[in-house]
Amino acid sequence: MTNDRSDHGTPRVGQVKEVTSLTNPIIKDIRALAQKKHSDETRSFIAEGLKLVIDALDLGWRIRTLVYAKAAKGKPQVEQVAAKTVARGGLVLEVSEKVISAITRRDNPQMVIGIFEQRYQPLKDIHPREGETYVALDRVRDPGNLGTIIRTADAAGASGIVLVGETTDPFSLETVRATMGSVFAMPLARANAEDFLRWQRAAGVQVVATHLAGSVDYRTIDYKSKPVVLLMGNEQAGLPVELAREAGALARIPQSGRADSLNLAIATGIMLFEARRHLLSLDEGR
Repeated sequence: MTNDRSDHGTPRVGQVKEVTSLTNPIIKDIRALAQKKHSDETRSFIAEGLKLVIDALDLGWRIRTLVYAKAAKGKPQVEQVAAKTVARGGLVLEVSEKVISAITRRDNPQMVIGIFEQRYQPLKDIHPREGETYVALDRVRDPGNLGTIIRTADAAGASGIVLVGETTDPFSLETVRATMGSVFAMPLARANAEDFLRWQRAAGVQVVATHLAGSVDYRTIDYKSKPVVLLMGNEQAGLPVELAREAGALARIPQSGRADSLNLAIATGIMLFEARRHLLSLDEGR
């Protein structure tokens, strides 16, 4: 017998359903994606907003379920996205605003959301090339930080992000919101510290780590001779010794105010745009 149900319990065959009850099993399964355990088990996540759904489909992400509020019915772009979802074997749900608010946990929700399949790139398949920049994040904890870093890496033209150790979920509702859609454009890889160190030794990269004990001004580092990996530490503890000692340079961002540290996302943004300064031009702007 063929499996006619998707990984989060909804019918696999492309179809459209109308749902108005919060007790509907399909809605219960979708709402459960707010829990990391369920999200990981089903390899699914929620993305809010018509533009994000369109971008994800254009970039080839697999959509499992499209949900739209009745108020959005009949709009040409919504109809097109619904048709694409059905054509790709996904489920389309037309729901009440009460249902979509419950899914997104917002009083004024987006009228369209998509349930997509998670996607990670195997670290062993990443072979950095000249002019490429990667960000490696050690045990990042805050979903807002991670989402902002993904968005900033996308804006700076980075080639990917490596999540090292136990990190916050890159596909949580909060993280995906903070990426503003860049989660669909920025390749993500996962690794433990040992695998990351093995990869960096073999990859021929320049690893630049930010560290409070760093003695090198981040603006004086050579970011041109090799592909660059910017290694950023945990929000509270910074980088552990085993990662810091393997870096090619321990960098510091000069400060003169009373604050003794920078927010992780801000520090990563500063490092990214400095590392890619020689590659960025206003002539290439949108």
